[in-house]
Amino acid sequence: MAFIFLFSLIITIAPSFLAHSQSQPNQFCEAGIGYGESSCGGSIPSSSSSSKLLLIKGGTVVNAHHQQIADVYVEDGVIVAVNPTITVGDEVRVIDATGKFVMPGGIDPHTHLEFEFMNTVTKDDFFSGQAAALAGGTTMHIDFVIPIDGSLTAGFEAYEKKAKKSCMDYGFHMAITKWDETVAKEMEIMVKEKGINSFKFFMAYKGALMISDELLLEGFKKCKSLGALAMVHAENGDAVYEGQKNMIELGITGPEGHALSRPPVLEGEATARAIRLADFVNTPLYVVHVMSIDAMEEVAKARKSGQRVIGEPVLSGLALDDSWLWHPDFVTAAKYVMSPPIRKKGHDKALQAALSTGVLQLVGTDHCVFNSTQKSFGIDDFRKIPNGVNGIEERMHVVWDIMVESGQISVTDYVRLTSTECARIFNIYPRKGAILPGSDADIIILNPNSSFEVSSKSHHSRVDTNVYEGRRGKGKIEVTIAGGRVVWENNELKVAPGTGRYIQMSPFSYLFDGLDKKDASYLNSLKAPVKRAQSAA
Repeated sequence: MAFIFLFSLIITIAPSFLAHSQSQPNQFCEAGIGYGESSCGGSIPSSSSSSKLLLIKGGTVVNAHHQQIADVYVEDGVIVAVNPTITVGDEVRVIDATGKFVMPGGIDPHTHLEFEFMNTVTKDDFFSGQAAALAGGTTMHIDFVIPIDGSLTAGFEAYEKKAKKSCMDYGFHMAITKWDETVAKEMEIMVKEKGINSFKFFMAYKGALMISDELLLEGFKKCKSLGALAMVHAENGDAVYEGQKNMIELGITGPEGHALSRPPVLEGEATARAIRLADFVNTPLYVVHVMSIDAMEEVAKARKSGQRVIGEPVLSGLALDDSWLWHPDFVTAAKYVMSPPIRKKGHDKALQAALSTGVLQLVGTDHCVFNSTQKSFGIDDFRKIPNGVNGIEERMHVVWDIMVESGQISVTDYVRLTSTECARIFNIYPRKGAILPGSDADIIILNPNSSFEVSSKSHHSRVDTNVYEGRRGKGKIEVTIAGGRVVWENNELKVAPGTGRYIQMSPFSYLFDGLDKKDASYLNSLKAPVKRAQSAA
């Protein structure tokens, strides 16, 4: 890309460039603010008017396919040089990363901040949720815009307002909840003017977000024509509705009824159906929150046949099992309610294995948090428990612990699964997801010899519980750099609302490469229409 070439050229012809002019004031509040605050004392200069010089020295720089001991020089929020030895002037801040890993910040492909759902609103908004993300080493996320009365434009405008308080970079997916010509035209506007390159279809939540197979087909066709990625929440909504009725009739009203009413077979069926319909249309498909062996095997089968299918497990499915849903304390049990449900022990290990072997491609969180009071709306009926768990702050640490420390994946695999592959799928690589000249300076420094512990008392989300409560592990993110600014260091968060940027994402990612050839091959294989003589009258 042109900007990478430009920065490479600067590096080779102007070594003195690295001792640049004195930096401007930090766009984040230098003194730091509480994660729950809504404003920051004094004016905050825009990122375009600030100049921050930073050198990360002596760390092991890790990209998705390569690692090396090198220095990383940053200016104006962009990585300018990655070289074994870089010399800078006194005005440049130097961070010693010797013995530590220097990696691209995490990208969470699946979040729901300030989400209006099941007659309430998630506790984390675009400031508190992002602050939590930064404390956990995630420097960008992609949230789901929900249409208002089916209107994509109204939904987008509402989420634009919600995101004004952002403190890190973010992108948007768009949900499709109905179908008509207006929606089809709005999809074009979203792709061509608003920087959205993915649309999500809910096959569950009957009577609310669920769509029919007819709509699914129309949506898939439109996605293909626009070069946008079709995404599905894959559960059979009609069967889930029947399962819920069955549980209530059996007197099973607690959180365990949630898991029992929507077993893995219903996730597997919907995943298979969505995959086959996407194959029929010949468009790529992204299956969100793959939670079961049943769904994972459908993704594996499709990928083995050559179909363009992406499978996204989420942290809760990789790290937890459903035993908590049977806990005798309602508040404890209810905090684990999400859809598709967390599965029985064994599904977690199978999903981990699928991630380590490439059957599944990246890790999201489905961060969608409700507090104990909100969860208690369903104390007499599990169907009224707001669905969702936390994870935006915990993802990077827990994935490192269960996948890297266990030896299931390499450090380079870790970067690919938590950052790079997401950037590639949503067409923002190498701006995001890489430590390369010209890439955004979204960087984390992870100390493999330090330990972390998860607690609702110390996390930065506004929710009062944590489904990973008490989890300890090796590998701690000691520094987070977002847009060239040190925002997490020495267990301190220094962020300010309004400093995040909306990242537009272009259509026609690598997943669309060669689809036209498959279409042509299909047409050639038809051997039709057959020319037939007119029959005699």
